[in-house]
Amino acid sequence: MKEMKIEGNAPQLKSRLIVMNFLEFAVWGSYLVCIGNFLGKIGLGEYISWFYIAQGVVSIFMPAIMGAIADKFIQPQRLLGLSHLLAGAFMLLAAYFGWKGTGMYATGETISIWSIFVPYCFSVAFFMPTIALANTVAFDLLKRNGYDTVKDFPPIRVFGTVGFIAAMWFVNFVHIGLNEAAQFTYMQLVVCGSLSVILFLYCLTLPQCPIVKTEGEGKTLVQRLGLDAFVLFKQKKMALFFIFSMLLGVSLQITNGYATPYINSFASASKNWFAQNPTLLISVSQICEALCILLIPVCLKKFGIKNVMLMAMTAWVLRFGFFGIGTTENIGGIICLFLSCIVYGVAFDFFNVSGALFVEQEAPESIRGSAQGLFMLMTNGIGASIGTWIAGKIVSHFCSWQGAYLLSKPEYAHGWETVWFIFAGYALVVAVMFAIFFKYKHVKSEE
Repeated sequence: MKEMKIEGNAPQLKSRLIVMNFLEFAVWGSYLVCIGNFLGKIGLGEYISWFYIAQGVVSIFMPAIMGAIADKFIQPQRLLGLSHLLAGAFMLLAAYFGWKGTGMYATGETISIWSIFVPYCFSVAFFMPTIALANTVAFDLLKRNGYDTVKDFPPIRVFGTVGFIAAMWFVNFVHIGLNEAAQFTYMQLVVCGSLSVILFLYCLTLPQCPIVKTEGEGKTLVQRLGLDAFVLFKQKKMALFFIFSMLLGVSLQITNGYATPYINSFASASKNWFAQNPTLLISVSQICEALCILLIPVCLKKFGIKNVMLMAMTAWVLRFGFFGIGTTENIGGIICLFLSCIVYGVAFDFFNVSGALFVEQEAPESIRGSAQGLFMLMTNGIGASIGTWIAGKIVSHFCSWQGAYLLSKPEYAHGWETVWFIFAGYALVVAVMFAIFFKYKHVKSEE
């Protein structure tokens, strides 16, 4: 197929990819850490874990399916736009039923979780593949214009994190015609759906990324899912790595689901500013995540992958532990909440990025892509889904929704603290086991 010429000068291309990444992650940031606030407000707080489990389940197979379609049938920039159109439409449908549910709850009527949950599931099913599709579009356009993707893509991708944070701040402060900020209402879903539709329209203006037909290089769905990489389990080192990846993946979505309801629970006793702006406080986590990416190359060269991953595991212990002793009622407790957000950058980035680099180094070249798929399946798919389900059970045991707030049950005076310490204890056990059983000798770089 004849390669199409990309129109526009170089700075303009980068600017357009920056806007694409900004919108891509703004869609996600508008609801990911605050949907629990809304569900609790309308009496559906016990189902918070379902919404994150759904995201984990679709992450197992949908990116692979959509990637195969982009490789063979539809140009990736078009598929990216179409996916966002469908994701946005279903999220707006979920927002509509959320609006109806809000009215029903106000009058004491019973709300069906399915009316909101089903369109939400379809929305995330079409959204999750767009993260990989956005990367594919960026890589393709940069390469076609003679750029070095290793050098030029990270400065573009960082604006995705900026978009995620901007969306969090927007729903934290903006009321959009209601008495409460969007973070506590169905309007966060309206923001999400609207941004998806805007990105669909923007994708219509992006340069084309022609499909390149090749002979014998196509991957089966089994390969795209990373299932052919299960042969790596024959190696003790790789088997242990993937098992521990799944065990640590259990922690990935817990704070996304329950951090903001926890912080907002303090507002039940006093109208504390931090308690009333939980989404803004949690955004510190994403800011630190963006900054910690810069530390990874230095740490990997000096300490090696095993120690870097141990840092990540230790950071998860601190992430949960600081939440356990944190509060918005005094300066010491507020500092602990900020410290929890600060260590999140190490907890998330050092695990995900260093883990991907370990797979890149250790997996045979013939199945390297499948091995990366297996890493994502074990962490963001199986691990995160199981972890969110278990977290939901633990939170429901120690806490309950009392009106608009998720508070410790009367029989558990310190229920929330117990919840976070259980999560911290789990992360600590995983870290100790990893330190003992995972063997990897690091040769310190002289560069």
